[in-house]
Parts: sequence; structure tokens; C-alpha cells
Amino acid sequence: MEFRFSDIFQYIKPSEIRSLLKYTSDPELISFGGGMPNPESFPLKEMKEILNDVIENYGKKALQYGTTEGLDPLRDELAKYVEKTEGIRAKREEIILTTGSQQALYAIGKIFVNPGETVITEGPTYVGAISAFNSNKANMIAVDLDDNGMNIELLEEKITNLMANGMKPKFIYVIPTFQNPAGTTMILERRKRLLEISKRYQIPIVEDNPYGQLRYDGEPVPSIKSMDDDGNVIYLGTFSKVMAPGLRLGYVIADRQIIDKINLVKQGLDLASDSLSEYIAYEYLKRGDIYRQIPKTVSLYRKKRDLMLKSIEEYFPEGVKYTKPNGGMFLWVSLDEKIDTTKMLERALKAKVAYVSGSAFYPHGEKHNSMRLNFTYSDDDQIVEGIKRLAYVINEEMEIVE
Repeated sequence: MEFRFSDIFQYIKPSEIRSLLKYTSDPELISFGGGMPNPESFPLKEMKEILNDVIENYGKKALQYGTTEGLDPLRDELAKYVEKTEGIRAKREEIILTTGSQQALYAIGKIFVNPGETVITEGPTYVGAISAFNSNKANMIAVDLDDNGMNIELLEEKITNLMANGMKPKFIYVIPTFQNPAGTTMILERRKRLLEISKRYQIPIVEDNPYGQLRYDGEPVPSIKSMDDDGNVIYLGTFSKVMAPGLRLGYVIADRQIIDKINLVKQGLDLASDSLSEYIAYEYLKRGDIYRQIPKTVSLYRKKRDLMLKSIEEYFPEGVKYTKPNGGMFLWVSLDEKIDTTKMLERALKAKVAYVSGSAFYPHGEKHNSMRLNFTYSDDDQIVEGIKRLAYVINEEMEIVE
């Protein structure tokens, strides 16, 4: 039989990150490609106690279907959590639980964007956002980053040019704190200007903040949502980096109109998120375990970040540029413009080291001389050895292009 698939599938491309998973069965391969938290950061003891208590006290409810918007007590605890950690004030009705923040990205694209309409992202940006927005055939325009986050002057220039041609962007998607993939953080001045632009042109901001609590250096910068007095910011959070990714639990904080629309999309996707995960997250927050676990995770990851930066400084050839993130899980490496890291990946895999090519993080694969490295997942000795192997590959590639 010849199957006739929808036209939308020509816009949905496989993820390079997911494609790398087929190599993970090789015990000799050192991979900096995934975005996975380190299992050592999982609060196993606390999860065991919580799970036992949840089954004992809420078992019949925790194993039943839940409401689409999520468990009410959990939403109340989330409101307390984001006010304490991010300065965001939210009511229960302004919060919806999602099956990971990836589902939230898909839903936001679905409720705002008609096929062919424009959204603005950072360049580079999260590959999962590209996938989610592609699923609705969005026209993505990337605005370059520097060490201080999105270039706000360039952003406004692109907005005015688009609007002059009748293409008002539907929203601006940013990861302002410890950006994925670049590791950069948007400075406070730019956050304020971004809010001003959002208000002036009436374009919502989607603030994705998976890594905000994973700070290793420096002072916290206020979230954009915490400064939003007009309801223009849609805030995305997740438990994946501060509890466990396998529980697949994220959340959206936004104006009630937006929450209601996400609720309708979610009904068509999965009816409701996992009730058991929601009860576990509720207890994790209520007991305060999250506030005791995050410092342990930060200590673990700070050491790994420092080790990767030290190894890069020692082994990478001169001229290679890389970010030095104050938090998060990633750093960004830029090579000579003659080098195509997508092509170089085959050589790297033969050397038993993996990364994600930079082009995967641009909506149209615009740039080819960069790569994202994850420093949280690998063992310490793997970090050092993996950087040595990658340095060897880069040196070989530089000799070829010269």
C-alpha cells in the first residue's frame, strides 16, 4: 500500500540529538551530545520515600486519570516555588501542568501560529523548539546571540522590517538564562528592553527557563516574567533538571486566556499528564526536598563544568572560541568558518567522541562551524578523555581545510 501522509511532514525533520542515541550502546563512545542530567543528581532516597507515601496516602487518586490542567495542590505549591525562586507571582488558574515542557512548546505553537506565520527565536536556539514550531509550519526568524544574550537592536530591526511587509511575529521565543545551546545569559538591561519591545509592538514573549536554578557563579538575574506587569510573558518551567526527567513533568504560567487554550490542545494530545508524577512532584515541593537537592546538583555540575573548561583550555588548538557559562548544562564551541562540524561528526564518531553540530540549533541550519557540548552527564575521566579526542579531531580537520 502507498500511504498518503499529510503535507506538514515535509517540515518535520529528525533530531540530530535523537539520531546520536543509536551510538550510545558503544561502551567506548564518549558522548557530549545529549542534554541529559547526570543520574547522580537524582534524589533517589527522597523519591523512594515519597513514592511509598504517595501510594499509601493517595494511591487510588494517583493511579487514576487526572484533570487536564493538573493537580490543584501541586499548582498551589508551584505558585509558591516560582515566587520564592524567580519572583513570579501566579494564581493557580494561571498555571497548567504539561507532559514535559516540550509539550508546552508544541501547544504554544499550535494556539498562536497559523501555517506560514512568523515567530522569532534566538540564533542558535533549542532544537526541541525548532521541532515543535516546525510541526505547525511556522516561519522561524533567528536573531543572533552574543555573550549578553539576544541582540535586542537587531531584534527590533527585524520586527520593524517584518511588520513593514505585513508579517507581524506571533511571539518571541527566548531562553534567557543559561541558554540552550549557547550557555549564555541575557543581561538585565536587555530583558527590560525586550519587555518594552513586547509591549510596544504587542508581541508576546515565550520565556523558557529549564536551567534557571542551576547557577554556579554570579548573581541571579530576574526572570522576564517577574518583571511583566501586562501579561505579555508566557513562562515555561520543568521538573526535568531539578527532580528527574523520566517523570516528564513541566508547566506553563501565563494569562488565563492562554492557559485555557493550552488546556484544549492538551485534551487532544494526552487528556492529562501523569497523575503519579504530579503527586510525586507535589510532595517533593511540599516537603522542601527540592530546596535541599538543588544545591547538591549545583555542586556536582559546577565541578564538571570547571573540568571541561580546564580541559578545553589545555587541549583545544588556538583560535577555537567557546562560551564559559555561569550555569546550565552546555557550552558552545565555534571553530574556523571553513570547518563544517556536521561533516566533521563522522570523523569524531570514529574517534569515539560525539557532540551536536551547531547547525541543528538554527531554524534553517544556517551556520556550520559550531557545536554544543554537554558537561553534566559524563563521568569526570570521560570529560577529560573526550575533550582530548575532540581536540585531536579538530586539529585533523584544521589541517585538511588549510
